[in-house]
Amino acid sequence: MPIFEAQLEKDRANFEPLTPVSFLRRAAQVVPSHTAIIHGQRRYSYAQFLERSSRLANALAARGIGPGDCVAIMGANTPEMLEAHNGVPMLGAVLNSLNIRLDARTIAFILDHGEAKVLLTDRAFSGVIQEALALIEREPLVIDIDDSESQGGELLGETDYETFIAAGAGAFPAGQPGDEWQALSLLYTSGTTGNPKGCVYHHRGAYLNALGNMSTMELNRESVYLWTLPMFHCDGWTFTWAVTAALATHVCLRAVEPAAVFSSIAENGVSHMCGAPIVMNMLANAPREVKTPFPQTVEIATGGAAPPSAVIEAMEADGFHVTHLYGLTETYGPATVCIPQEDWPALAPQERSSRMARQGVHYGTLENASVKNPDTMEDVPWDGDTFGEVMIRGNTVMKGYLKNADATQAAFAGGWFHSG
Repeated sequence: MPIFEAQLEKDRANFEPLTPVSFLRRAAQVVPSHTAIIHGQRRYSYAQFLERSSRLANALAARGIGPGDCVAIMGANTPEMLEAHNGVPMLGAVLNSLNIRLDARTIAFILDHGEAKVLLTDRAFSGVIQEALALIEREPLVIDIDDSESQGGELLGETDYETFIAAGAGAFPAGQPGDEWQALSLLYTSGTTGNPKGCVYHHRGAYLNALGNMSTMELNRESVYLWTLPMFHCDGWTFTWAVTAALATHVCLRAVEPAAVFSSIAENGVSHMCGAPIVMNMLANAPREVKTPFPQTVEIATGGAAPPSAVIEAMEADGFHVTHLYGLTETYGPATVCIPQEDWPALAPQERSSRMARQGVHYGTLENASVKNPDTMEDVPWDGDTFGEVMIRGNTVMKGYLKNADATQAAFAGGWFHSG
């Protein structure tokens, strides 16, 4: 044994499992009175954010929920979603954020497949949830989220969210996870053919990808992040934790409508946001009368295909700066970023847009990403013309697909994640 390995063991003093929940604990300690969450008339400081998340963890524990149990949530972009992203993994349970656009049959499959023991559900989605609950074999504990900014919907559960967490203590011991490889969350890919596959995230991956987002988008204590990206989508691309890691402010938004987006940007001093190209197109082409002016530049990250040059030009004229990211559910959301080169500002919008469409380079928190020939597993030439498959390797790749060893093995063939 090398001398550098002898009598030098891991200890709690020198090794602690990484978890994104630690970002909230640190924020509550460092900036307890700083505004953590804005939602309509509601404001929560970081001290209150931690307290409410801890109350959720304690309330769940009192109902027998513990490490490895699945807690599903059908929620909009609200404080309750942010609290669930901390309170559920805080006690070692696994958070399953449901896509609010899914039909009842698909939701029922997910609740059964993930073996959800608890379902937190926003009353706005009571129609589809009631139908889904009638289709499943299990009987989860149902808790209603009765959001102040929501309208309509029935209360389906045993109790409402506020009453539920009020029964829990405001502090929860920092004992989880026992291992950073421990499951943190469960997210399902869209099943274009057959049932969707459940991607299992671990604490280490979420921690690292959150830091990757913080660094890539240059989030800091003065940042104000507007939630135009659904939090159910790859756990909000892990910005649910990245914004907290930066000690920044979350601004919740239930529905992405141009007037509400522009108004919130101006009113709250928003500095950052994310959105699919369709969101950018909607904002760029919004009527001039709903485009409330604002003095700051807003950094917006988009994913998938880069928007047309006309959209980028319109967004820039309205005060936005666009960054193109690429990733999948299997990679915690963003895995690569198209970093602008020094000559880009002088390029015509169409040429700049075409360059933005490139997948870019891998995050600093990801070990590697490459374009390979899937038959030979060799890198294709870096000439901008040769086609291949994007393959990814590192700590921010999922653990695998739940209850689907064959699909996991195929996705990880050759020691790389195959993006398809």
